[in-house]
Amino acid sequence: MAIIIFILILTSLVLVHELGHFIAAKRNGILVEEFGFGYPPRIFGIKIGETLYSLNLIPLGGFVKLYGEEYQEKLNKKIKDRSFVSKKPLQKTVVIVAGIIGNFLLGWVLISYLFINGVPVPTNKVIIDKVVQNSPAYYVGLKKKDVILKLENTSLTTTNALISLTKKYAGQSITLAIQRNNQVFPIIVTPRKNPPKDEGSLGIIITSFEEKKYTWYQAPFYGLIEASNITKTIITELSKTLYQFITFKKPTVEVAGPIGIAHFTSEAIKFGKNAVLELMALLSLNLAVVNLLPFPALDGGKLIMVVYEAITKRRVNPKLEKELNLIGFFILLAIAVLISVHDIIKIYK
Repeated sequence: MAIIIFILILTSLVLVHELGHFIAAKRNGILVEEFGFGYPPRIFGIKIGETLYSLNLIPLGGFVKLYGEEYQEKLNKKIKDRSFVSKKPLQKTVVIVAGIIGNFLLGWVLISYLFINGVPVPTNKVIIDKVVQNSPAYYVGLKKKDVILKLENTSLTTTNALISLTKKYAGQSITLAIQRNNQVFPIIVTPRKNPPKDEGSLGIIITSFEEKKYTWYQAPFYGLIEASNITKTIITELSKTLYQFITFKKPTVEVAGPIGIAHFTSEAIKFGKNAVLELMALLSLNLAVVNLLPFPALDGGKLIMVVYEAITKRRVNPKLEKELNLIGFFILLAIAVLISVHDIIKIYK
């Protein structure tokens, strides 16, 4: 089940990316020769208008084949003006960036949807998330969503403060100030000295997060802010990681490949639909940022070529471009393999 959901997520992210290229190409008069679902070999295809829509054997994304996308292609003079290579730098830029924008939009939409359904946000409160049966908290009537304001005369703003104090007063009667449905009242309870494993002195699971919901018209606004902040964080951390990689320093941020992402997917499934959608949103924003990198075989690398063309008024040598893209592809493949090996070691360690 986890593998199927992982494939669906990965396929959706890549198809949204390619759909961005597809729409932008069509809008700029570029002939789209093929829109592929999955990667070759091809199972079957159907031609609608001038574009072949194909279903391919490897179900890990998709691709868009633009006419004249590769500078070394021989072009038909009759439709040369509909080739990617014949378009102005600005038009090429729009087509290249459209895939990145597609992934950012998907992340924004998913985050907005989650905001409508409710998301956990940090607070300065100690909130009961669960009460264990036959525990001190259970017998004195503490309930889920109760807010513990004070222990004796000490105000509580963190979960660690409550844990520390209940250990200190273990075996003694203490008074808790409880807020429930906007009412505040005291509850007397005795923390246990030797509680069962994973139950704690009081027998409660606590959190400093509470659910925050936005209306359908507020969610897109706050969703855009959140998507932008996450993207900014991804760019910052990715820049640090690349610098650490170049300077042969140990990365401070964990990097995951396909196997690691599949593992995260299986973990997210345990927490329900919203956790899976949150992971999908983060992956979509990550894909947008990674594709923006100025590296051959990525959209950012293609964008560098277009910028060079716009500045120098000359096209990049077709042979050089082909070789750079090929080298870039194999480097990315090698990195993916190394990360996957690291993921396997980390999971089964």
